[in-house]
Amino acid sequence: MRIPIAFATVLCAALTVAGAQQPVAPVPKNVPPSGMQGMPGMQADTGKPAPVAKTPSDTNSMAGMQMSGMGHGGMAMPIPMPPGMPMMPGLVGLVPNVSSFLPGAGVDPMSLPAVKPSSVARLKDGDTLDLTAMLVRRTVRGHAFVMYGFNGEVPGPLIRVPQNATITVRFHNRIDLPSTVHWHGLRLDNKYDGVPGITQAEVPPGGSYVYKVHFPDAGVYWYHPHVREDIEQPMGLFGNMLVDSPDRNYYSPVNQEQALMFDDLLVNADSLIPFGKESPDFALMGRVGNVLLVNGETRYALSAHAGDVVRFYLTNVANSRTYNISFGGAQIKVVASDQSRFEHEAWVPSVVLAPAERYVVEVRFDHPGSYALVNAVQAINHYKGEFEQEVDTLGTVTVSSSAAAPDYRRQFATLRSNAAVSRDIAPYRKYFNKAPDKKLTLTMQSTALPLATVQFMSIDTAYFAPVEWVDGMPDMNWLSTAKEVRWILRDDATGKENMDIDWHVRQGSVVKLRIFNDPKSFHPMQHPIHLHGQRMLVVSRDGVPNTNLVWKDTALIPVGSTVDLLIDASNPGAWLLHCHIAEHMGAGMMAVMHVDPR
Repeated sequence: MRIPIAFATVLCAALTVAGAQQPVAPVPKNVPPSGMQGMPGMQADTGKPAPVAKTPSDTNSMAGMQMSGMGHGGMAMPIPMPPGMPMMPGLVGLVPNVSSFLPGAGVDPMSLPAVKPSSVARLKDGDTLDLTAMLVRRTVRGHAFVMYGFNGEVPGPLIRVPQNATITVRFHNRIDLPSTVHWHGLRLDNKYDGVPGITQAEVPPGGSYVYKVHFPDAGVYWYHPHVREDIEQPMGLFGNMLVDSPDRNYYSPVNQEQALMFDDLLVNADSLIPFGKESPDFALMGRVGNVLLVNGETRYALSAHAGDVVRFYLTNVANSRTYNISFGGAQIKVVASDQSRFEHEAWVPSVVLAPAERYVVEVRFDHPGSYALVNAVQAINHYKGEFEQEVDTLGTVTVSSSAAAPDYRRQFATLRSNAAVSRDIAPYRKYFNKAPDKKLTLTMQSTALPLATVQFMSIDTAYFAPVEWVDGMPDMNWLSTAKEVRWILRDDATGKENMDIDWHVRQGSVVKLRIFNDPKSFHPMQHPIHLHGQRMLVVSRDGVPNTNLVWKDTALIPVGSTVDLLIDASNPGAWLLHCHIAEHMGAGMMAVMHVDPR
């Protein structure tokens, strides 16, 4: 294969997303900005991308691949390709080495209840909620599909509780797969964490399970299954949890609050692209949808008054897509993330959300008119060797000429410093510069991928992008399953990988974990690393200290970066550490940290 003349330029421009190494990054530019020298993969003197060697163990076998009509349910399912991008000739006719699965086989979608929008479940300490995973009918772009919902809703009910409440959730599984519920980001009792094989057994179809859910920290959280996340989550099983602080001044006053859950769906004309039944497909870079959704709908709409300040709780529930969100030029103030407020509020042009991350932002719409809610990224057309600015409009905020009441202009203009957050972090500062207690390298192994895929990937990974915003090679990605791809967390000290890692730390210890995302792997890619049941600080990236801290449970590790995390190991139990790209986790990228009781 000839390398397009513009190929090097393409990959150089990809590095404009290097801003994503920060929790909140600016909108990517069309051209590499000044100051890129010294960023990962850039030559210090020229700003050109540095070549990277490839993994010698990769194979170019086609073993295991099936021809069209011989796999994936005996169906050759065309994969929607980006406009102007043909399917690679060497891949035409191949299908993934798994049979296909879609929810509700044989069920007429018109026989199911239509999905309902999310309701708000305001619960007090001691209350009980029944949460049922069930089949629903959803209509996307005019086509009715059988999908999932909690209590018939997508997103599921927004659970709103006071800080330190404990509620009982009676979970009922009425879908056609085993399931559980994971309470993402909460430092709750280990036995209610919802991880099959570690804290509980899978809940079979028709079964039930009772969770006791405790909310020790104010903030925004979410819940989702921890069984075949690659299927159950995009089909609709997710919901938010808002935990209110008793401090009335925890956030600044606003005129409205909105919870937005970002998702995407992979659709080809009038059908959903099936999932791999025995193991996830799209294992290389995860399933990236071509229909972008906000709260399960293709179009978000909000009405506001001129001068309204709106607090948005943003959650990325997509399998793989990283978003870059802005509000049509309206001023954005970022105030909080996964598990706490920031030490210092800050103005940002946009917000980067990796899968599973949350941010709390306040936005003031000061003039009448329409403000577009957009996801703006810089994509790479791997075939043409060109960069393409992709701007997807996800919805509109329509602002009337009537004035906001009350007028919170003054409060919005003030960037607050949260002394309580800094005091909470203060005891941990003495550990910021200590040597790492644990080191992980993120990499992958592949076997039996089609020759065309191996050849193209070998060229493509001659350079790397810190973050892949879109799926630039869906035909190759589709064919890769967990049978051919193994994503790896490797313990540098022992060489153990994934679930063979056997970490034990004492409750109350402060663990410094250094993670390096190896750019020399066969397909280097960013990974949103999530730790269950604890909280952590991103203390530095590539040796640069983070000067505005916030408690996190998920951290984006760009390709080529080294990130230091400081873990407050305060909650005893066996806790999963994994990549939150659903297909990467399904292809092995997870380990367990045991926090042993004092």
